[in-house]
Amino acid sequence: MSRPNVLFLFPDQHRPDWLGTNLDLPLRTPNLDRLGRRGIRFRHAYCDSPLCAPSRAALASGRGYERCRVPDNFTDYPLDLPTYYQGLRDAGYRVAGVGKFDLHKDTRDPSKLDWHLDGSRLLAEWGFTEGIDNEGKIDGSSSYRGSGGPRGPYLKFLADRDLAEVYCDEHARMRENLGAYTTALPDDAYCDNWLAENGLRFLREFPAGQPWHLVVNFTGPHNPMDVTARMRAAWENVPLPPPRNNDKPRQGDFLRSRQNYAAMIENIDRLVGRFLDAVAARGELDNTLVVYASDHGEMLGDQGRWGKCHWRTASAGIPLIVAGPGVRKGIVSPALVSLRDLAATFLDYANAPFLPGMDAQSLRPVLEGHRDHHRQVLVCGLEDWRLAFDGKYKLVRQTGQPDQLFDLDQDPWEEQDIASEQPAIIARLATALDVER
Repeated sequence: MSRPNVLFLFPDQHRPDWLGTNLDLPLRTPNLDRLGRRGIRFRHAYCDSPLCAPSRAALASGRGYERCRVPDNFTDYPLDLPTYYQGLRDAGYRVAGVGKFDLHKDTRDPSKLDWHLDGSRLLAEWGFTEGIDNEGKIDGSSSYRGSGGPRGPYLKFLADRDLAEVYCDEHARMRENLGAYTTALPDDAYCDNWLAENGLRFLREFPAGQPWHLVVNFTGPHNPMDVTARMRAAWENVPLPPPRNNDKPRQGDFLRSRQNYAAMIENIDRLVGRFLDAVAARGELDNTLVVYASDHGEMLGDQGRWGKCHWRTASAGIPLIVAGPGVRKGIVSPALVSLRDLAATFLDYANAPFLPGMDAQSLRPVLEGHRDHHRQVLVCGLEDWRLAFDGKYKLVRQTGQPDQLFDLDQDPWEEQDIASEQPAIIARLATALDVER
C-alpha cells in the first residue's frame, strides 16, 4: 500500500456525545455517521488539555500538557519545538491547512494579533507547504477593532464585502444575546463555509502522485453560538433536553444556545460530506486516512457551566472517528486515546520518524486490528487541576482541594464522589499523574 493521504477534519469545541449516534439527542450528522461505519469510532478519547492553545500544541508536538510548553492561551507555540507537520513535510508530503490553527495565541494585546492578510504567518515555520491560517471568532473581531482594520484573511474577506462592521457589531452584543444569535452574514460569508472553500480549493489543486495532508480547522461549534438564518430555521422548533443539573433561570435561552450548537454541528457535518466527495472525485478515497476529532468539548450548561476548561468529560472528552485504508470498519472501540496520539499515527502511516521527546503512541495497531487496547490511563490537565482516567474510574486532583474519584460506569455524569471508598484506586491513578510529569 502506498503511503496514504491524510484528511484531518478538526472543529473547535465539539463535545464527544453530540453526534447523530447519540439516540438521546435529535442530532443530524449523516456524514460523520457514515464515516464511523467506514471506520472506527472511539468511545474514550480525551484531549490533553481542554483549552485551545495547549490542546493544539500537544497535538502538534505529540507531547502531553506537562511537556508541550504551552500552558495557556497566552503562550505561543515554541518555534524550536518540532511538529508532526514538519515530520510529514520532511517525509515528502504536501502539508496544507486552513482555518483556526491557534498556534500563535497570545491574546493579551489585541493590537498585536496578526495572521497576515493572506493567512501565511508562521505556516512555513510550523511545517506547512501551503495554507491559510485565519482568525477565530472572538480574536477576529477584537483584533479588527483594536487595530482599526483587518489583521487576518477572514476579516479582510468580510471587509472587502462590507461585512466586517456587521460581524464586529454582532460580537460586541454577545452578552445581551447570551452568546447565541442569528448572524446577518449570508451563508457564503459564514466563517466555516468560507474556510471550507479555501480547503476544498487546496484539495482540488494538490498534484497527483504526491501524498498530502490537509487539516481543516473549523471555527465552530465554538461559542458564540452564531448561526445563519438558514441554519437557525432548520432548528427553530426542535426540542432538546435542558442542561444537566442547572437550576439557573432563562431555560428558553438555554434551548436557543443548544439549538444553535446543534445547527453548527450539522453545518460542519455538511462540509465534511463535501470534503469526502472531493477526495472521492480525485479517485483517492481508498488511499486517504480520514480523521474527525476536536481540540476539546463544551459543557453546554451542564452542572451550571458553559464552555471548556473543565475536567468533566463533556469538556475534556473529544469525538474521534478514523477511517481509511486498512482500518477496521464499523467498530466502536473502548480503547483509551489521547488527542496527541494522532501525531504519532500520522507519522507512522507516512513511514516518517517520530519526533524527539514525543509522548504520543500510534493508533495504527488498534486501527488495523492487531490489538484492541491502547493506553492504560488517560491524563489531562489545565493550570491547577489534573485528571487520570482508566476507562472506568476518573481521579480529579485539584490544588487546594481533596481528591475526587468517579465511577463512570455507574455515574456517567460524574456527580457522585467515591474517593473516600477507594483509596487504592486513587493511589494507582495518582501514579499515572506522577509519570506524566
